[in-house]
Amino acid sequence: MLAQFVESCLVDAQAKQIWKELMMPVNYFFRHPVAEQVREEGREEGRVEESAEMTLSILEWRGIPVPDAVRERVLACADREQLKAWARRAVHATHAEDLFAQDGAGSV
Repeated sequence: MLAQFVESCLVDAQAKQIWKELMMPVNYFFRHPVAEQVREEGREEGRVEESAEMTLSILEWRGIPVPDAVRERVLACADREQLKAWARRAVHATHAEDLFAQDGAGSV
């Protein structure tokens, strides 16, 4: 978007052409399917991180101490559905470890 703005502000035809030529590889990269896949993976990674942080924040807002082992397990989780389940449990938990009580193992 910034490149388009700069191009629209250039009055001199030669400067505009030079700018277009400079931006051609950049435009190619950002429109390339691999670049889109990388951007989508980055967005998903960000959503996972936000879900993990939200789960921990719910416990902290409720005044529940979060041991390092619980924090590490939540932050290491890459499954958004699991993180959503833990966030729902965090709303009613009395201990941070309660997040994992229904996961089978139940331990941190």
